[in-house]
Amino acid sequence: MPRLSIITINYNNLDGLERTVESVVNQTWREFEYIIIDGGSTDGSAAYIESQNDNIDYWVSEPDKGIYNAMNKGIKASTGDYLLFLNSGDDLIDLKALERNINYVEGKDIIYFDINVAGDGIHYVKKCPEIMTFSYLYYETLPHQSTFIRKTLFEKIGYYDENIKIVSDWKFFIIALIKYNATYKHIDAVIATFYLDGISYLEDYSYDRRQVLNEYFSEYVSDYDELFRNRKELESHQNYLNTNRLKMLSEIEKTLIGRKIVSFFLRLIIVIFSKKKLKDILD
Repeated sequence: MPRLSIITINYNNLDGLERTVESVVNQTWREFEYIIIDGGSTDGSAAYIESQNDNIDYWVSEPDKGIYNAMNKGIKASTGDYLLFLNSGDDLIDLKALERNINYVEGKDIIYFDINVAGDGIHYVKKCPEIMTFSYLYYETLPHQSTFIRKTLFEKIGYYDENIKIVSDWKFFIIALIKYNATYKHIDAVIATFYLDGISYLEDYSYDRRQVLNEYFSEYVSDYDELFRNRKELESHQNYLNTNRLKMLSEIEKTLIGRKIVSFFLRLIIVIFSKKKLKDILD
């Protein structure tokens, strides 16, 4: 049985599909199963996939019910111990990406790497945390393009929720890691690139995330909302404390005469410009 199954889903994205397939089939380490699930594309994708038939272990081009229906088809067709979802448009960082890193893919339910993020004038590496926490997953997720998932975890938890359009992979991760205590490890290396032109980047999915949080973690939601509100308020105060104006004021108030001068002018300003009386403010 193959150790790894790489799954690519595609729908009418021939340019992105070619980039993805070339980054996979030209890897120097090739002991993996490659699966492509195409949603019945009409842009030439099916013909291109067929032209790569010798490099693909399983493929199908037929109508599906969306992203996660296609990914679930890939899971069912796979025979690997671990699955990597590298959808059309994504690619492995270079042709030795798997050769360098495949030995890390063992022992845990979820093994995740950092990811290269690229877009129009944008290029950076998104670092993933060593310790996975609920507070991180509350707003963030693991990049599926650089995350290897043990297939038996899907059998334990269930496949991707096909009723959610965008964030079903995030739902799977937060339930696996927080509710089921799935084992995991972070590898401090970059293995794939995510491009900022995909549907998960362009569309707003906050409503779906909120629905999932309320369904599975309702007892935590209000606490975390308050936590993040307080955090934003604290950050705004910290930004004010770091202003040059406050730094100069702090220097002036280090001496007695400086404090008296500042106090006098502040009282004068309040009397002149404030709608409240000085004694009301001081009280």
